[in-house]
Amino acid sequence: MGEIWINEAERLGDGSIGGAMDTPDSPPRVVWHTTESGAGDAAFNSVGSYLSEVSSEPHILYDPTTDRLGQYGPLNESARALKNAGTLRTNRTGRVCIQIEVLARASKPFTSYWQPGPNFRALMRAIRSWGVPDVFPAGDFAASYTAASNRSTSVWTSQGGHYGHCNIPGNDHWDPGNLDKVALLAAGGTSTPAPTPSPSKPVVSIAAVIRAAQRDPGLPQGGTTSAADVRPVEAALQAEGLLSAAYAKDGSFGSLTRTAYAAWQRRLGYSGSDADGIPGKTSLTKLGQKYNFEVRA
Repeated sequence: MGEIWINEAERLGDGSIGGAMDTPDSPPRVVWHTTESGAGDAAFNSVGSYLSEVSSEPHILYDPTTDRLGQYGPLNESARALKNAGTLRTNRTGRVCIQIEVLARASKPFTSYWQPGPNFRALMRAIRSWGVPDVFPAGDFAASYTAASNRSTSVWTSQGGHYGHCNIPGNDHWDPGNLDKVALLAAGGTSTPAPTPSPSKPVVSIAAVIRAAQRDPGLPQGGTTSAADVRPVEAALQAEGLLSAAYAKDGSFGSLTRTAYAAWQRRLGYSGSDADGIPGKTSLTKLGQKYNFEVRA
């Protein structure tokens, strides 16, 4: 598995922006966008807040003039920066579909003036950790608003690599402009990622699961707080026969999951307020030991 959270990136928003990928067996890809704004810290802060306010969060916000890097949500889930192409949910295509908003304008390609540094290299490291190849399947990015763009659905659904917003079916933007593709890849350093150790079993944060159990029941159906931490718990509750398969993969610790977890607590001998469906360290650790996930703070 690749990097889910980039250590060097600031955390933006509440960490919950999307959901599971529709085609996780399809090749991984990254999509480059521009915010059509200025750059600098003031723009980073204002644009960063705006994208959350209008529920159009990418995974990543990057400033090419300061090398500032922010991350809204986990790279292994979908973002919200693309329009669908009919029934094709473009945000959820591929093993990963990492979307990057760069504080720049398409009319002035940021590779002509940028100052990439260690944070950009960290971003490229994370992209490559998912096996995204250093290729551009749709060809050149659009050079102007009126320029023709390759928006082939068959290419998008079948080939991994780097795309521009201008290359995505169902979308009509021409960003990120005519970037220097060689410079874009070269600034990320070597194309061979450092080996990423694969844990023998999933790691679940008890703090994240508790927060999800407290927050998710009040969200709209399927709303998530920390889906990556919740999914191993859902799977274990399903295997225990306490949670329907229909609700065991959405990463939401909603009311049905809380009811299922309360039943697990009662199986361990808890009762009353100790079996309220909010995980505790002992009950969660026992569930993890039985169903092969590790519990950490």
